[in-house]
Amino acid sequence: MYLQQFVTFVCTLNRINIFSSLNHIDTELFLFLNGIHSPFFDVVFEWISDRYSWIPFYLILAVLLGFKFKWKLWVLVPFITLLIIASDQFSVHFFKDVFLRLRPCHNPEIADLVHIVNNHCGGKYGFVSSHAANTFALAVFVGLVLKKHLKWMFPFLLVWAAVVSYSRIYLGVHYPGDILGGAALGALIGFVMWKILCFTNTFFKLKLML
Repeated sequence: MYLQQFVTFVCTLNRINIFSSLNHIDTELFLFLNGIHSPFFDVVFEWISDRYSWIPFYLILAVLLGFKFKWKLWVLVPFITLLIIASDQFSVHFFKDVFLRLRPCHNPEIADLVHIVNNHCGGKYGFVSSHAANTFALAVFVGLVLKKHLKWMFPFLLVWAAVVSYSRIYLGVHYPGDILGGAALGALIGFVMWKILCFTNTFFKLKLML
């Protein structure tokens, strides 16, 4: 019901050309940012965008969480698992499959102007970016969990998420608007999951230092 009302509201805005203006700005900004490239950064940002490149980084985060929370780390595991599933599935089923916004590399109006790497464009639709949603969800959640232990971790993780997200613009598969939407969605999910963790910690008297 609420989703249908939201889509109706969005369609109304589109009819009065608000989205047309925003889309134009988004496209121009994308073409500017995507136009700044070099063979060296093609390799760098393709590596940054690859999920598997960050496995060592995720292992380091797991070690840090284990060091701070010891055996209570098991409490965080289902939260992080649900967090990633939620951000990934929400970004696809509640946004990509609803708004049906073509990725820039699939948009016939600008496809010839888009710089892509190794002819990779991804799925047909791009709003919102799942990369941005997933990384910002993880960054906000872990950053808040560790804020009393490692104060620098929160801003560090936000920068990490921003760099990963920007790589999607560089590679020509997302508009800046896709990234901002994904980042907002991910940050919201990360914050909500952290609040649920805080409630669980208090209700069950787990004595996690959050």
